[in-house]
Amino acid sequence: MLELVPLIRDVPDFPKKGILFKAITTLLKDAKAFKQSIDQLSNLVRVHAPGKVIGMESRGFIFAAPIAYQLDAGFVPVRKLGKLPGEVISTEYDLEYGTNTLELHSDAVSAGDRVLIVDDLLATGGTVSATIELVERLHGKVVAVAFLVELTALSGRDRLQDYEVISLLKF
Repeated sequence: MLELVPLIRDVPDFPKKGILFKAITTLLKDAKAFKQSIDQLSNLVRVHAPGKVIGMESRGFIFAAPIAYQLDAGFVPVRKLGKLPGEVISTEYDLEYGTNTLELHSDAVSAGDRVLIVDDLLATGGTVSATIELVERLHGKVVAVAFLVELTALSGRDRLQDYEVISLLKF
């Protein structure tokens, strides 16, 4: 079993001065580490038996799609404004360093669908909270939210008290 924490690289002052960015690309380029992270996250969330796994653009796709595959679930992308064709629902939310808008196809989640939301990193919880809002507007049931990395000092978990929060690595 590999130690994954040392494979996450710190990048100071990115995307702007004062932010210490946790780069996952150093983990992703290591085939064994990437496989291990997918396998471990899949094992942690399997008990929730989701029918759909949602990943947010763009790094969330990296983890959500293979987890959906391993769980025999569908994969649903949540994208930034203007990237999805057809009918969508959208929501605007705050980032640690600005605002953004996320969109979801209006037919991507049906009432009662069991949905797992996966992203690479939990910081303040803004992106995942916006995604939860989209799922719940379509009457889906968020069974858990899962992350490769959680930045505990930013207290994103506090915004998610009504949900099962699973994180593989904590900083």
